[in-house]
Amino acid sequence: MAFGASGPFHHEEGPLAAKALTGTCCKFGRHAEDQESQAPCREKLRVHSFFPSITANPSTDEDQRLRESGQSAITAGGSSAGADRGGEEDYTWRTAASGPIWMARGGPRGPPPASPAVGCHRAGPWSQAEDVVEPPLPAVVLTILARNAEHSLPHYLGALERLDYPRARLALWCATDHNTDNSTQMLQEWLAAVGDDYAAVVWRPEGDPRSYPDEEGPKHWTKERHQFLMELKQEALTFARDWGADYILFADTDNILTNNQTLRLLIEQGLPVVAPMLDSQTYYSNFWCGITPQGYYRRTADYFPTKNRQRRGCFRVPMVHSTFLVSLRAEGAAQLAFYPPHPNYTWPFDDIIVFAYACQAAGVTVHVCNEHRYGYMNVPVKSHQGLEDEKVNFIHLILEALVDGPPMQASGHVSRPPKRPSKMGFDEVFVISLARRPDRRERMLSSLWEMEISGRVVEAVDGRTLNSSIMRNLGVDLLPGYQDPYSGRTLTKGEVGCFLSHYSIWEEVAARGLAQVLVFEDDVRFESNFRGRLERLMEEVEAEKLPWDLIYLGRKQVNPEEEAAVERLPHLVVAGYSYWTLAYVLSLAGARKLLASQPLRRMLPVDEFLPIMFDRHPNEQYKAHFWPRDLRAFSARPLLAAPTHYAGDAEWLSDTETSSPWDDDSGRIVSWSGSHKTLRDPRLDLAGSSGHSLPTPPHPRDEL
Repeated sequence: MAFGASGPFHHEEGPLAAKALTGTCCKFGRHAEDQESQAPCREKLRVHSFFPSITANPSTDEDQRLRESGQSAITAGGSSAGADRGGEEDYTWRTAASGPIWMARGGPRGPPPASPAVGCHRAGPWSQAEDVVEPPLPAVVLTILARNAEHSLPHYLGALERLDYPRARLALWCATDHNTDNSTQMLQEWLAAVGDDYAAVVWRPEGDPRSYPDEEGPKHWTKERHQFLMELKQEALTFARDWGADYILFADTDNILTNNQTLRLLIEQGLPVVAPMLDSQTYYSNFWCGITPQGYYRRTADYFPTKNRQRRGCFRVPMVHSTFLVSLRAEGAAQLAFYPPHPNYTWPFDDIIVFAYACQAAGVTVHVCNEHRYGYMNVPVKSHQGLEDEKVNFIHLILEALVDGPPMQASGHVSRPPKRPSKMGFDEVFVISLARRPDRRERMLSSLWEMEISGRVVEAVDGRTLNSSIMRNLGVDLLPGYQDPYSGRTLTKGEVGCFLSHYSIWEEVAARGLAQVLVFEDDVRFESNFRGRLERLMEEVEAEKLPWDLIYLGRKQVNPEEEAAVERLPHLVVAGYSYWTLAYVLSLAGARKLLASQPLRRMLPVDEFLPIMFDRHPNEQYKAHFWPRDLRAFSARPLLAAPTHYAGDAEWLSDTETSSPWDDDSGRIVSWSGSHKTLRDPRLDLAGSSGHSLPTPPHPRDEL
């Protein structure tokens, strides 16, 4: 099926026919709070019929004729048009060759809305006195183009639901096909639940799973695939113009707008084409700062300062992609098109570059704004990769949002594939968490749930509850001569609590005879595909029959020298002197060795104790107190986990560094800013522990 530039909505009948219907004016959507209180709050809206030849309120006989002819009348609930509406129908429809097109509540161009009833006001800064007619907000078409997006659609749709913008001023233009997953059914389910709340809905699916000719996989972009996407975007653009919209928002289905003010903020800029800068797991984003005369990506000095928000504002750029807003009232906007390309076009056959050229040819400026955090975008996978790889990337994006905030929230109106958490072959997965840090605990458990890891919370020993009497009863005493290697301070109560928390796990491992366990603290930032990479690492270790006691998954390597690689295990090194205990794997033999050294009566921080036990600590006096020092310790390379924040970050918080001296019962809290343990390791920036590379010309996003 091919679409011309005019799209299937072109007609010769002149001005669009219209009729009035009733709609809510205060809280938009059937799930608004206290729905009954909104009953008296009504206003008249307009519906435009794009297909005057089909009546807007068919009789039963007409309905039967449509069914017999293979056409369909679809409502939000999936019933035939006009059902249960008391004779008043507010939908128009048409069946296209590729499937049904459904439209609901169609037009932003009717007369100004009537004043709301007493006590009923629109939310937001546009609220005015009851005797003043409020000007309607600009009408916006939201374009949803989904292909094999089951992994991201629930969060994408959830973000659209939460946009702080009246749904009566929004239209949805939805298309999906070439799916091998549940994308079509998800969108149908969502539209059935929320479609009534929007001013207009166009639904254009192709249900049968299929691929493009010459397509080597679901992530491979052929010329036909590019063309089909351009035609669909052109179709949406044409609909927005015919419908009378002020703006159209294109947003890929793996771009999650967590900032619910995004639409208002972009409109306030008054720019013809503007993109909200989106964050990703890498240096990738949704704009280019430079483009060559041949239409290819050109790196400039402005990209990283913009991407890293070292300069903030709205900046003119040659191209934006993935998510951007187009003002249909701007000068030159009528000349913008995705398909067919401009007659003089010679650049690569790609929708984002075609549109960038169209903007350039029409003299329409393009901007990217980064003053606010708008949301996230998934890093595209390579053409040889599959849907599972893309799902893994998106799960990592969810985890990043949980750390950096705001988190993504899935729609409650779609059915999602069930999660099946497991322990990944470990006997237990422990999560050490302080009860007074519920936000950390919730984030950590949510992260594990997203990765389908079944974790068990271990209540951390809170150093603030410890005093000299309790520690004496526990047999805790300071290692003679211990001082922090950077600040020179003594042991803190927070460090005692941390040590006791890990020690309790070692005791349980030994008491229950657990062969191998996974231990997390609650401030872990996971690297991409953490679960898959850890499972492969453990399989390789098992296959090589490597004797081991402890494997670091996240740590800070203290000494700069290269660590010895493990033969036939490319993702493992022999651990040197290391800080942090945020994530590690421990064997039964390892737990027994740690307990046998009786560390409570000569305590130092747990991340200083472990290197002593595998004989890599540089302080010989400390080491002399422990024997044997034969812990077999290794580390993942690259690392699989890191701290959520580092010293100096605005969100950094340490209950070991911000604490009182171990023998001080006065209750005073001291922040030990002199310690360098919690500073970011600069080598991580060079090593690229996540495996991410510098930005390259972005591959087209994987929509249709």
